[in-house]
This record gives sequence, C-alpha cells and structure tokens, in this order.
Amino acid sequence: MPANKPNTTDATNGGPAPSPGADAGAVTLGNDPTLSEAVQNAVVEAMDRHGYGKASRFAVRLALAEAIANAFHHGHRGLPAGTTIGVEYRVNGSTVWIAVEDQGPGFDPAKVPDPTLDENLEQPSGRGLMLIRAYMTRVAHAGRGNRLEMAYDKPAG
Repeated sequence: MPANKPNTTDATNGGPAPSPGADAGAVTLGNDPTLSEAVQNAVVEAMDRHGYGKASRFAVRLALAEAIANAFHHGHRGLPAGTTIGVEYRVNGSTVWIAVEDQGPGFDPAKVPDPTLDENLEQPSGRGLMLIRAYMTRVAHAGRGNRLEMAYDKPAG
C-alpha cells in the first residue's frame, strides 16, 4: 500500500479480524494536516456506508484527529521532523476500531493530569486524551505507551 493514502480494503496489522463487508485501512502519515484529514475522511466515509449517524461520525472524527495530533505533538517530541506515525482502522456495522502508533518513547497515560481539576485548568495538556476517552467506547494504550487503540460501538437504534 502506498504511504500517505488510506486503503479502505486491506489492513493486516493488529486489531480485531475484519468481518465480512468491513472497511479497513492502514496508512503511514507525515505531520501534514491534509494527510490527517484524508484518513479522517476515509474513516467517516466508511462509517457512513455502515449506517453510523452524524453524532457518531463526529465523535470518531474528533477522537481520531486528537489521537493523530497527540502522536505528533507529544509522541514525537524531540524526534526528527519527518518521523511518521501509523494509523489503522476497521469499520463494520457495529464497531469502529482505530489504532494510532507513533515512534516515540511512549508514556504512562495514568500520569497525565486530569485537565478538569481546578489545579490543571490552565495546563496545556490532557485535554485531547480526555476527549478521546469521552467519545470512544474503549481506549487502551499498548506497547510502551506509544500505541493508542480505541473502539466506538454503534449506538442501538
């Protein structure tokens, strides 16, 4: 698969096995908002094909955008400017699964301060992770803390 172009038919690394009729993709991204938007669009378009509503598509797009931004801003701090991240996704009629992996040293998510506490309101970190956790059904950090895996279950009805 060519780098920087979402592939909606094949993803073989990690995550749950694709179900028949699922949309899946894997892409390597440079730190370019246009590339980030392309993978967000691919996921949202797959969600639309599988009948997810507008609010669900908004939630997943926001969580994915935050995960990509965090990978570049925090995960790649101190790394060369051209360092890439990987994004994988699978979308079926019941679940959206996404993984974002950077090449940084990782981190312990339990050590990220709660941005809603009074003493942290003026701190510039933790808000993206808070939004991801609020919008996604499941969020986990894998490896050394440099891989975020998140899932969104389609609401009933």
